[in-house]
Amino acid sequence: MNQYVTGAAVKRLREKQKLTQSQLADFLGVSDRTVSKWETGRGFPDITFLEALAKILKVSVVELFSGAEIENGNRSANLSKSNFYICPVCGNSVFSVGKACVSCCGIQLSPLEVENEPVENHRIDVQKDGGEIFVRMNHEMTKSHYISWFACVRLDSVEFAKMYPEQNAETRFRNAGKCRIYAHCIKHGLFEVNF
Repeated sequence: MNQYVTGAAVKRLREKQKLTQSQLADFLGVSDRTVSKWETGRGFPDITFLEALAKILKVSVVELFSGAEIENGNRSANLSKSNFYICPVCGNSVFSVGKACVSCCGIQLSPLEVENEPVENHRIDVQKDGGEIFVRMNHEMTKSHYISWFACVRLDSVEFAKMYPEQNAETRFRNAGKCRIYAHCIKHGLFEVNF
């Protein structure tokens, strides 16, 4: 049987928190010999201890299982590194700032990739209109083929406009400098234009 939590990970994380085996054992209500067995691979923490053990060691249960600390590589990122995800079952749209593990309807979703070559009627037109920008597409809007949303992504903010079949494929966003405009077609995917 494979170990689901390695003793080396428990020891390394315990030492990082400057805890002795005895202190960790006291927090969990077990003996220090039990913690020693975990760390030397002669025993495993009972599954009922995992959440408390992770909390004491200041890691997630996922990190405890993997034995590797997950470092947030997105701390200084901005919204230009955002991703969009669409569930193929229910059509749910998910937006994330940076990489994410996203699932919906039991399916792990992959981030959408922008279509490099816009197909006919998928060109995004953007015009300044006072304090706003006017976004439109010459795209059919039927129940079987329509633009489901537009998004305006700036370095520090994002705006969404949900679209519905049988309305015009157009919207307005506030004009606040440079941005990327995205449009999602339910048949052909994600399109973008810099503005």
